[in-house]
Amino acid sequence: MTQHFWKKWSSEYLTLLQSRSKWRIVQKNLDIRDLVLIKHDNSPPLQGKLGKVMETFPGKDGKVRVVKVKTQTSELVRPIAKLCPLPINT
Repeated sequence: MTQHFWKKWSSEYLTLLQSRSKWRIVQKNLDIRDLVLIKHDNSPPLQGKLGKVMETFPGKDGKVRVVKVKTQTSELVRPIAKLCPLPINT
């Protein structure tokens, strides 16, 4: 049951959070204090880490490409392609 839930959740809900409509719709940059889900290719079900954006690193065009994320145990630097912003108001 857990495997079925994880497969459905990751294939349906997470893909909605990480839409790739960058050429059709202008999306806002990640900001400091935004909550994100960190995607790991080899993580087991229900083991995704939550994090808070602590610092942003914009590219030459002003769009954020890389962020520093603080998790419960560490700080990581990740590209935004490996993050799913959570729709939570802080």
